[in-house]
Parts: sequence; C-alpha cells; structure tokens
Amino acid sequence: MPRATLHRGRRASEKLQDMAFAQYIGIFMILVVGQALADFKVSTQDLKVHVGDRKSFELILTEPLSKNASVQINVQHALLVSTDPKGISINENETNWTIHVEGLSAGHSIVSINVTPSDIADFSQAFVRVTIEKSDALYHVSSVVGWIYFLAWSVSFYPQIYSNYKRKSVVGLNFDYLSLNLVGFIMYALFNCGLYWIPEVEFQYFSRYPKGLNPVQVNDIFFALHATFATVITIVQCFIYETGSQRVSTTARIIHGIFAIFISICLLLAIIQTIEWLQFLYYCSYVKLSITLIKYVPQAFYNYKRKSTVGWSIGNIFLDFTGGILSMLQMILNAYNYDDWDSIFGDPTKFGLGFFSVAFDIFFIIQHYVLYRDRKDYVGIPGSDYGESQENASTSDLS
Repeated sequence: MPRATLHRGRRASEKLQDMAFAQYIGIFMILVVGQALADFKVSTQDLKVHVGDRKSFELILTEPLSKNASVQINVQHALLVSTDPKGISINENETNWTIHVEGLSAGHSIVSINVTPSDIADFSQAFVRVTIEKSDALYHVSSVVGWIYFLAWSVSFYPQIYSNYKRKSVVGLNFDYLSLNLVGFIMYALFNCGLYWIPEVEFQYFSRYPKGLNPVQVNDIFFALHATFATVITIVQCFIYETGSQRVSTTARIIHGIFAIFISICLLLAIIQTIEWLQFLYYCSYVKLSITLIKYVPQAFYNYKRKSTVGWSIGNIFLDFTGGILSMLQMILNAYNYDDWDSIFGDPTKFGLGFFSVAFDIFFIIQHYVLYRDRKDYVGIPGSDYGESQENASTSDLS
C-alpha cells in the first residue's frame, strides 16, 4: 500500500476519534447542565402559624428529574412543628408538591429537605423558617410598640437642639457625651448600611448563617443615619453658640484614640483580607455597644459637679426613657408570644443595654426634679469662665 494512502487513512481515523470524543463531551455537558438546572425551591421561606393551626407551602422542582428520587422532610425542632407528608417519592415529570405545617408549640423552627441521591439536584435553598406564635393580637401589639419606640428615639434628639437654639448656648451639654454619641452612631450606621447595602458583606453573612435572615431592616438604617445627622447638627451648634470654657476632656480624647486605633487596625486587616468585611462591621458594632455603656457617665458627672441640669434637656431624657421602656416591653411580648425567653436571658446584651439606658434616664430625672430642682442659675466650676451671661436663666426655660 502506498505510503500516502496509509497516511490519509491514519488522519481520517484520528479525525473520527476526535469527533467521537467531542460528542462524548457534548453529551456530558448536556447532562451536567440538565442537572444544574434541576433545583428544589419553596414558595416562601418564611411562614407564620398559630399554635394548633395548619398552613402550607409549595415544594417546587424547576426541571423534571431524569430518574426517580426520594425526599425526606426534616424539622429542626420536632416538638414545635410537624409536617405532612414527612417524605416524598419523586417519579419522572413530577415538579410540585404541597407541604402542610402544623404548629405544636410556640417558638421558631426550620423545615428543610434531604434528597436521595444527593447529587441529582440542588436543594440548599429549599428551606422554610417557621414562626409559631401564641396570639396574633400580641404580634400586632408588639409591632405598634416597636413603631412607637422607634419614633420616640428618633424624636428624642430635637428637644436638646431646640433648647440650644432658644438659649443660643450649649452650656450644660457635656461635650464628652456628645462626642461619644457621634462616634457610636457612626459605627452603628456603618454596620447597618454595610450589612444591608453591600452585596459582598451580605454574602458573607449568609455564608455564616445560610438559613438566617438579614438582621438589618430599613428602619434600622433610617434611625442610624438620622441619629448621626441630628448629632452633627448639635455639634455644629457648639461651634455657633456660647460654650463657656468646656472642651472635650483628656479622658474622652484617650478613649477616642483607643477606639480609633482599634478600628484602624481592624480596617487594615480587612483590606489585606486577614478578616472578612463582615467581621470588621461586627467590630464596629462592638465599639457602639461599648460607647452605649459609658456615654451617659460624663453628662451625669457634669450635672453633679455643676449641681444643676440647666442646659441639659429633660425632654430628651423623657423620650429616651419612653423608647427604652417600650423596647424592653416589646422584647418581653415577643419572648412570651414565641416562648423564646432565651432571647432575653440567653443573650442579655440587648436587654441589658436597654435596661442600662433606662437606669441612667431615671437618674437624670432624679437629678432634674429632686437633687437640683431649685437651681435656676449656673454654678461655676473652678477654672470655668461661664456663668455671668446665663446667671438669670430659669430651669423652665431650658428644659
């Protein structure tokens, strides 16, 4: 056989092999893509049901499976929730099933699925967060209470702003308290805005808590940004109106320096990817919590040194006190309605901070109406040069 003919035959054989290999790859890719398109979904990932009642959700398969499979319905807390059915056998061309959920006892649980064989479809997003409540009326009362304390806290900044404007003076308002408040609200705004608006941070959060909810809501963002804005307005007043001789104290500057170094180190670690940005925002929130614990102390001590609350708006305190009491009331209502007392006693941070703020509000009220109620003028502090211009200011005008 001529050498040229043999060469052409070999090339034709190799070409046929390449074509066959390409066909195998094509079939494999079709199968992979077909499997990738087969996902289990649910009609809702949040379901609320009363104790003793039944509700349902739809389990949906986006594409028919190429072979039979079985689905096991898993309940995180079997004493709280039961499902019907508890398992499903899937035949070809079936894509939709109704799952009934019955509330057995108040609380929170997660209903999820397991699929066998596990590699036939993606079921990672096929879960439902179930909230079992004792009373729908309590739910609505809790919502109303939440909006009232949100409004009370939002409005609480303005009595002090108005008092400063009316007096054309910020004497009596402690600058340490004001500076700590600003830093705290900036940290709070960073945490809320970052977790709500930055996709990378939100992705990191759901990577940690795959079946959780984003804890930041729109009203949280509004409050944080509004509180920062109102505090900035108050600080601007400090540059416009009479201040006396008061300045931010050395102690407060040291505290600010510590916070600044801490946040700078955390920011650097996030930039070089040693920690996640989500963790950086958590560190910002820790600074906010720390400030909440200490920010009232300078103002309380300042009132004590002056033996007067003149210049420190009692309206601000009453609104803050109202917000704090209603915040704790809402936590108690929710704990009872969902039988979730661990939210208070298991993790007492939020409740403890609310209680701590209310305790200081009560102390300020005692200072204003009991300890220093007869003080109608400013009492000079050694080393200060204010007092003359405000000598005749009355307590009623400054509240």
